[in-house]
Amino acid sequence: MDGTSHLFLPFTAALNPGVRVRTVSYPVDEPLGYEALASIARSVLPPDEPFILLGESFSGPIAVMLAAEGHAQLKGLVLCCTFVRNPLPWLARLRALIGVLPFGGAPLWVMDHLLLGKFATQSLRAALALAVGQVAPGVMRARLRAVVAVDVAAQFGNVRVPCLYLQAAHDRLVPPEAASLIAALKPDTQVVRVNAPHCLLQAAPADAAAAVEEFSRQVQRAG
Repeated sequence: MDGTSHLFLPFTAALNPGVRVRTVSYPVDEPLGYEALASIARSVLPPDEPFILLGESFSGPIAVMLAAEGHAQLKGLVLCCTFVRNPLPWLARLRALIGVLPFGGAPLWVMDHLLLGKFATQSLRAALALAVGQVAPGVMRARLRAVVAVDVAAQFGNVRVPCLYLQAAHDRLVPPEAASLIAALKPDTQVVRVNAPHCLLQAAPADAAAAVEEFSRQVQRAG
């Protein structure tokens, strides 16, 4: 949700050196919604070489929106700890309170509990605090409002490439029902469960990289 791309470093470092990676960074001071952020991500897609698209957490719906467009070079879609519609329906009832949530002033233990849990380390805490601290509170509130309203289930039904879902076994933010819905909408979706918290790519980068690389090999063999 921070959108800075800094938190991807452990995952990208765990990938095979031959894997080329492009990360997307969102503005830290503009309260943009999903459509506008999808336009930013779209501009980063490689125009003339095959690629796999990965969407983590908040950015899952953006990855689905782009994948549904049928890009000629898109070969696979990876969704990590994410959703196609609001994963916490009770948030809709509290929508009016989002404007007063203390983003920027929330104690770090709250983030630790929700995003890292028992997997928290000093380095992970520091990286998380640094990334979130770069984003204006108003931007974080806008993104939370976007999560409450999002529904790309129909667009996900239009995705024609193979899909992999990385599910964190100890996710305290996105419930298992989010993965179940994705599997129901697209039954051939591979679901890989990883011993990790919501910040799966950060806490278990080697496991995540192995799963993505195996998925990539499968996609290549399928032609």
